[in-house]
Parts: sequence; C-alpha cells; structure tokens
Amino acid sequence: MKALKWIWLLSLVVLSFGSTSCQHKNVETKKNTVSEATQDSTQRIPKKRYDSTHYQVAFLLMDGVYNTELTAPYDIFQHTKFREGIKPMDVFTVANTLKPITSFEGLRLLPDYNYRLDSLPPIDILVVPSAEHHLDADLEDDEMLNFVKKIAEEAAFITSHCDGAFVLAQAGLLEGRVATTFPTDTALMQQKFPNVDVREEVLWVHDGKFITSAGGARSFEAALYLCEFLYGKEIARSLASGLVIDWDVDDYPHLVIGSPSL
Repeated sequence: MKALKWIWLLSLVVLSFGSTSCQHKNVETKKNTVSEATQDSTQRIPKKRYDSTHYQVAFLLMDGVYNTELTAPYDIFQHTKFREGIKPMDVFTVANTLKPITSFEGLRLLPDYNYRLDSLPPIDILVVPSAEHHLDADLEDDEMLNFVKKIAEEAAFITSHCDGAFVLAQAGLLEGRVATTFPTDTALMQQKFPNVDVREEVLWVHDGKFITSAGGARSFEAALYLCEFLYGKEIARSLASGLVIDWDVDDYPHLVIGSPSL
C-alpha cells in the first residue's frame, strides 16, 4: 500500500511539473509573438493615400543621408499643398528597408515605402539627396542604382543635391549631359565620369529631365527653381517667402540646357 501511495504522489508531481512547464513555454511563445508583431508594426507605418491629381515626389533615403539635402527640397515641395490653383506635390520617402534610417547628423527617419518590396505610386519626381557613401560604397549598390534607372524611365524629373549626382552618373543617366555637384567634388566627378560635362561655376544645372545641384543650403534654391519652372514666378516667390528666402532666380548662377519641357 505504501508503494502504491508513493507511486500516486510521484505521478502527481510529474503531472504538475509538466503542466507548469507547458504553461511557461506558452507564455514565452506569446511574448515572442507579441514582440515580433510589435516590432513589425513599428516598421509598417500607414501608407500615404495616392492622389493622381498631384505630383508624386519620392525622396530616396539611405543611411548617412545629409539632413539639408533632404529637408530643404522636402520643405519647399511640401508647401505646394498650401497654394491654390496649382497641381501640388505629395512628398514621401523610399528606401531599401522600413527600418529607421539614420542621417549623417543622427536624425532617425522612418521610410514610407520599401522600394524592394512595396508597390509604389507612379513617381513624377525623384529626389536623390546626398549621402555619406555616395562617392564609394553606394555606387556599388546595383539594386539601388537599378531602382533609380527604372524610375528615370517614367518620371518627369530626376533631381539630385550635392553628391547625389554621382548616383545619377553611376546609373548612366547623365551620359552626354551637363551636370554639377558639391563644389569640391566637381573635379572628381569629371574624372570618374568623363562623358558627363561637369560644371563648377553654377549652383544647379537643368538638362532635360535632370536637375543637379551643388547641395547644402543651395538645395532650397534648386527646389525653388523647379517650382518656378512648374508653377511660375508668383508661386515660387510665395513658397520662398514662407521660408524667409528672398527669391529671384536671376540672382543665382545656374544653367539651363536647351528648352526643357514637361
């Protein structure tokens, strides 16, 4: 009888331990599932609604992007929404990930779209801001370069700021064209891309559908130039005044090749 009693007690302990272990495992599984879902939700931010009556303007992001070359044209283009009687711009960001992008200056940014996986709106204007590795590693990123080439086939304008011009040139988009880049990098660009006519005495160049700029604070003026091209002087001056910029396109050395049109 004692033996049976001990066997019965031992069975209860084993069952109790097994039950406790399974419950613990289930709790851990739930924790992991919630953690993964939470992590995914932080990366999956709501997409902006596509409006075919607006210009769709994509800003290409990557780690090391410089703040000014990104935020200057972003500010100018975003403010077109607050002007009446024009076709305004919807601005959004694209990258090869939905995880946070860290700018050169340390600003953390969440891309709106992953161009590797997401279905993108038709892009009318692609903006390529400068980034830390646009003179080296980024020029070996075939997936990114192919994305830029693909967008260039359909977009009305491709714009670059500072060394973003190196990306356009590496993608073969500036062959036989006139362009500019960051002032201290014009000689390097001319050496690396001998079939591009690189100018150093201007702040931006408009050649066909391509607008390349010297970058930095001049990114504001290059963006204002495109707005004046699309909307006229009054709208451009209105956008400039909203950012306390005294705008007259003739005050800035620039170059327009031929007679670009939409």
